[in-house]
Amino acid sequence: MTSFIQSVDARTQLAGTNRLEVLLFSLGKDSQTGRNEVFGINVFKVREVMHVPEITHAPDMPDAVEGMVSLRGTMVPVINLQKFCGISVEEPPKILMITEYNKHVQGFLVDSVDMIERLNWDEVKAPPPMLASRLGGLVTAVAELENNRLVMIMDVEKVLAETAGFYDDDTVFEGIQRHRNSDATVLFADDSSVARSQIKKTLEYMGINQISAINGAEAWKILNTIADQCEAFGNTVKDKIQIVLTDVEMPEMDGYVLTRKIKSDSRFDGIPVIMHSSLTADANQALGKGVGADAYVSKFQPIELARTLGELLD
Repeated sequence: MTSFIQSVDARTQLAGTNRLEVLLFSLGKDSQTGRNEVFGINVFKVREVMHVPEITHAPDMPDAVEGMVSLRGTMVPVINLQKFCGISVEEPPKILMITEYNKHVQGFLVDSVDMIERLNWDEVKAPPPMLASRLGGLVTAVAELENNRLVMIMDVEKVLAETAGFYDDDTVFEGIQRHRNSDATVLFADDSSVARSQIKKTLEYMGINQISAINGAEAWKILNTIADQCEAFGNTVKDKIQIVLTDVEMPEMDGYVLTRKIKSDSRFDGIPVIMHSSLTADANQALGKGVGADAYVSKFQPIELARTLGELLD
């Protein structure tokens, strides 16, 4: 089944074109609601798919963490997405998806995988309030497929924050110093509530002003509004926004397209762009530099992010 996932290298050409490929999967039919919903995960983050191997159970784990599996000599934590989402099913999960986020490798137990679907990011929308509130805010984006099926993109960073505690340790901010330029403002865009929270806290530790957006399209709209105001009053956008910090994967407009738009528009001359992503492969970083990004920082590394911000503000 590992052949189901093609190599990431063969797919990097999609990056920067506002397109993505998602692996569709199901958590099974919910015996309480009767629904069997379709979820999606970016293929870039899937290392392999397999039938569920033997799982070594461990004490004192969160309820949704089934235990560990040995994968070529490495112990990988396994998270049961059915349990995490509160879905009641009669059959145990059959498939294990091995994923990598921010250099962390973990497995997700699901009922089945379906197919790889190619989408345009502008077809991927922020979820309506009714969906956004479901599953504890786990749905970060939605897209309608050609067969009228709705695919929901999971905020996997939220799953990891709540099961593994990767991102909720305040000690990771220790050592961040206040920056001397307290008048600086950073505009940041990220569709993950967990990521936005950590960026916000990093900037607060630095004493930096901030404007947030939930995707690239909203960030672009904010930039254009500021540009119009600056033109009316004879200012430059650089006077108002000193840095743009953007995620890569976002509905409606991804970070590659946002960066390219900023760098090709003279109104935003002199504003550095930092790409901030859980896609940490060298190929993704090269693509970021290719569209004009001034720096590329792995997500959930606040010390590294603060250092990079400080260097570009100096």
